[in-house]
Amino acid sequence: MKLIPVIDLFAGPGGLGEGFSSITNRNGDPLFKIGLSIEKDSNARKTLVLRAFFRQFRRDRVPEEYYDYLAGKIPRNQLWSSHKAEAKAAESEAWHAELGGDSTPDELIDERISETLAGRRDWLLIGGPPCQAYSVVGRSRVIGAEGLAKYEADPRHGLYRHYLRIIRKHRPAVFVMENVKGLLSAKIGQLKTFDRILDDLRDPEQAITGKSRSGSEYRLFPLASRNLDFFEVAKPEDFVVRAEEHGIPQSRHRIIIVGIRGDIIAKPRPLNCRGSALGVEEVIGDLPRVRSGLSRETDSADAWVKVVRSIAGSEWMKPRGVPGKVIREIRAALRDLEQNAGCGAEFIPHRSGPAVLRDWFLDDRLHGVTNHSARSHMAADLHRYLFAASFAKATGKTPFLGDFPAAILPEHGNVAESLETKKFKDRFRVQLRDRPATTVVSHISKDGHYFIHYDPTQCRSLTVREAARLQTFPDNYHFEGVRTEQYHQVGNAVPPLLARLIAEVVAEVFGLSYGGVKW
Repeated sequence: MKLIPVIDLFAGPGGLGEGFSSITNRNGDPLFKIGLSIEKDSNARKTLVLRAFFRQFRRDRVPEEYYDYLAGKIPRNQLWSSHKAEAKAAESEAWHAELGGDSTPDELIDERISETLAGRRDWLLIGGPPCQAYSVVGRSRVIGAEGLAKYEADPRHGLYRHYLRIIRKHRPAVFVMENVKGLLSAKIGQLKTFDRILDDLRDPEQAITGKSRSGSEYRLFPLASRNLDFFEVAKPEDFVVRAEEHGIPQSRHRIIIVGIRGDIIAKPRPLNCRGSALGVEEVIGDLPRVRSGLSRETDSADAWVKVVRSIAGSEWMKPRGVPGKVIREIRAALRDLEQNAGCGAEFIPHRSGPAVLRDWFLDDRLHGVTNHSARSHMAADLHRYLFAASFAKATGKTPFLGDFPAAILPEHGNVAESLETKKFKDRFRVQLRDRPATTVVSHISKDGHYFIHYDPTQCRSLTVREAARLQTFPDNYHFEGVRTEQYHQVGNAVPPLLARLIAEVVAEVFGLSYGGVKW
């Protein structure tokens, strides 16, 4: 059996590609092979290369040096020098290039794709253009700051046309395109962006040259609806996949479009719903406990405990405006603070595992977790996080700004505005232990206010590994770069397990049988 070649555009750290790479036949052989992934961010590309190296080997033959590198025992150049052929293949597979950028002309992109495909017609294109211009929050910020004209002129609106050009030029058998739900309501002028994109994807030749030709069409299918006729009878919302309905521990709603070349008769089935949604604690509750650090003073475990416990003398801790059950949770947390807790590290020895999806997350050879260091926060934010997590534990919901004691609210003008208008009233958001996480987004790289850990005694935002677990990256998937860059990569990714479920659907379109664990 020949592997189905995959070209991954706007690859990020590789979440979509990881899902397709993970699916195997009953003998454990992969069905899809990433031939080329294209990514402009250098740190995301470095992550892609490392994962491409991992995939050069069968799962049971990954060299010990890979795990030594993740554990910080050897540098990357030593790993590379130990397995030169595989390292060279990985470097070639993950290409540092920018679609639409001046440094990477279309002719060079076409040459690399043609070399990768080597004449194959039965291949798969995956990816999605950067989506900031389409997101609801992104649009409100742009319009509010610079006006509608800047929004309509944003070049990111047209990035999907580079994806479209490659479809037209290289004619994949199937493509999978991902984007944000906000695309449904986006407009350029009076034209709905989503309608325009669907029209273009149906006939890329017509969209680019203005002339249609026989055999240039694609049929477009949603995966969230059981109405699988041609896309003209599908509702726009049918293209929105709700990750939490499919076993992903996160409320992440994304547009997924599956395009099938006109000469292929097969139709995809819809994604199966997976029953009850997973909660945050089920997925990250086993990870080593770590504390936040102190950002504006000398940090130590004793100093951290002292700063956190200083909240006990606050006037608002006397039950009046704050519910008594919240005060009790705060006092219980203060008693349970660990005097010797550490802030985590890029590798922590660890042998436990989550309560769910163990076969997906765990690698017995790893003997630990990577990317699990906590942020440092200023003392005032530690008190806000302690209050927020205690409030959530006591009430089962994350607090709004109006629930906070006035004494610990930030002294920002936009906080007063939020209290009055209720806009962004949940700017301190706890990830509730028994529910799916809210959408993990790239903004997690800026601060942790929307991603507060549910445990008040840890008094912090989520680590990169915790965010990666909620995004369903396996534990042996290591993110390169400094921590801010790691957060950015995780937030921009497609959940690999969701991608795996999509891959199962696409495998059936190709007439392939898959085995192993079915999620």
